[in-house]
Amino acid sequence: MNSKEHLVAEAERLYIHEFMPIEGIANRLNLNRKTVLQWKEKYGWETAKRNFLKSKQTFHEELYEFARKLMNDISADMESGEKIESGRMYAFCKLIPMFVKVKDYEDVVAKHEEPKDKKRGLTDDIVAEIEENILGIVPNDRNENNEEE
Repeated sequence: MNSKEHLVAEAERLYIHEFMPIEGIANRLNLNRKTVLQWKEKYGWETAKRNFLKSKQTFHEELYEFARKLMNDISADMESGEKIESGRMYAFCKLIPMFVKVKDYEDVVAKHEEPKDKKRGLTDDIVAEIEENILGIVPNDRNENNEEE
């Protein structure tokens, strides 16, 4: 993997998995913000991020459903006086501590997930892109870098 491919992969990881904004990615990887925006569009990071969040949410919903079914089966066996298989009890006991991790993760996802009634307006990224591409205004950090060269 060459240097550019490595940077693209790292930027994508930061955007999708770490929920880092474009400006933060550009600063961390010492890249031009416009380059990161172009990569985001070219490689479909927004769709990949939505799919990532959706897949994680689906897993957690499935985990809850599995634990709920297992708990109901164990409860039914207890009420009917049947012997409870140790493997099922062991599995259920192992699932219980995972719920805290699941809840923590869901909180992170909810914090970063786009709202259903997405607000319209200009984000910082869009304003910066308009300033740079349409108005020709170069961000201060790039002006300073050019003056030093």
